[in-house]
Amino acid sequence: MKWLFDQNLSWRLPKQLSDLYPDSRHIREVGMKESLDTDIWNYAKANGFVVVSKDLDFQQRSLLFGHPPKIVRLRVGNCTVQTIESLLRKYSALIHTFELDAKKSYLVLP
Repeated sequence: MKWLFDQNLSWRLPKQLSDLYPDSRHIREVGMKESLDTDIWNYAKANGFVVVSKDLDFQQRSLLFGHPPKIVRLRVGNCTVQTIESLLRKYSALIHTFELDAKKSYLVLP
């Protein structure tokens, strides 16, 4: 599973989580730092990414259009990069199960 981390998450996360989610990228790594959600959605869809975001808009878009791309929404406030990393590691089995489920479009954590 490769992830596309949204702008509201740290650009350091792809490297820190590369053991679990190889080939993941932050939107700034792919030249989309200032892009609209629609452009991020289309890029993720075209390139096989799961979008990871704190943004409710992606979850709503998923409800309207289904997948791809799949969405992992982190329902957390302002917190450290380490807290986000720990959360994604803690739920890694659930996340991988979600990725394999052809019927599910989005996952909300925690």
